[in-house]
Amino acid sequence: MKKIALVSHGCAKNLVDSELILGLLAQNGYEITLNEDETDTVIVNTCSFICDAERESIRSILELIDKGKKVIVTGCLSQKHPEELKEEIPEIKAVVGTTDFTKIIEVLKKIDKEYVCEVSEKPEYIYPENIERQQITMGASSYIKIADGCNYRCGYCVIPYLRGNYHSRKIEDIVEEAKKLVKKGVTEIILVAQDTTGYGIDIYKKPMLSKLLEELNTIEGLGWIRVMYAYPTQMSDELLNTIARLDKVVKYVDIPLQHSHPEMLKMMNRPSFDYRPMIENIRKRIPNVSIRTAFIVGYPGETEEHFEHLCNFVRDMKFDRMGVFTYSREKGTPSYKMPNRVPAKIAKQRYKKLMEIQQEISIERNKKFIGKTIPCIIECSSDEGEVIARTQYDAPEIDGVVNIQTDKMVVPGDIEMVKITGSSEYDLTGEIS
Repeated sequence: MKKIALVSHGCAKNLVDSELILGLLAQNGYEITLNEDETDTVIVNTCSFICDAERESIRSILELIDKGKKVIVTGCLSQKHPEELKEEIPEIKAVVGTTDFTKIIEVLKKIDKEYVCEVSEKPEYIYPENIERQQITMGASSYIKIADGCNYRCGYCVIPYLRGNYHSRKIEDIVEEAKKLVKKGVTEIILVAQDTTGYGIDIYKKPMLSKLLEELNTIEGLGWIRVMYAYPTQMSDELLNTIARLDKVVKYVDIPLQHSHPEMLKMMNRPSFDYRPMIENIRKRIPNVSIRTAFIVGYPGETEEHFEHLCNFVRDMKFDRMGVFTYSREKGTPSYKMPNRVPAKIAKQRYKKLMEIQQEISIERNKKFIGKTIPCIIECSSDEGEVIARTQYDAPEIDGVVNIQTDKMVVPGDIEMVKITGSSEYDLTGEIS
């Protein structure tokens, strides 16, 4: 039996693709491993969202080639630079595009005889429902991709060109996958797509995220449902009321806004309106909601006035969680040829300032949890007896954790009531009685 290793880079959506590749390998009788030292053939599923992600993927490929491995490159980097990859790294055995990974078995059969390039010129991502994912991370949480591709053309983003237009999955297929995950011991499912709030428009002719949440909420044994990557124009009252009403849907809204100034939003090809009433509406309709957002600083044309507008917006809105990115110039995006580029040094200064503003807000918001007893999902426990958990207000790997001291035996995936005893900028401490 041939053993294949896989290395996965990038976002949660890419992780799902990696798990689908592993599922396809398993279905076809391959033995799979995540330890590249156990085999001579390695698939590297790459990310190409920004330059740093590309560099990390390329470093990984080169290290494996140095070890004498046969390397197959899949994912966004293959889709973006198929010819350049082969030119620059001739040792690569094959490149496979973002929507071509279902051909991986055919590719594996050919690589000993010839170099293989399976990259669709016009990618269209249709989720392969006939493949059962093989989880790389089996813990308290698991991601479910409800759609892929994107119909928006934001100025900084290369994803639509790498993954094609938006394609939703059917509700029944998503619910079936969620049930399988729960049977495997998953407590929290996290719904991901380029834009989750646009779910269903392409196949049902109207937004159907509310309906999907209703269906998922009926699954026995499922603890939490989390929605990531909402889009500003799709935050309807119906959706907000559904999130507020359903007991398994966590009161957490992830809505990357990217900027606050109307001129900047227009230059970014983003919805250009005052976001304040929308944020206030979210808070009004979902009591005790936690709002996460993300912003880009240093986008071409961003002036000091634009940046100060953003700083004031962040101070006023007091987001519970926030990420900041410095603009990354990507070939093929509308912003690539834009004039008035912001020097890297200034972009870094803006990043630092905005993060400092948010840090103060985060300290104050976390203090409010002290003395409260709240449900937390158990992630893992250390040999020293410390338990790592998360509140419903924190997504895995990007938000904070709760460090718990307890003598009680706890199991990853269990939801325990935790009394919060302390806080820092991003994390909490607590105890289970």
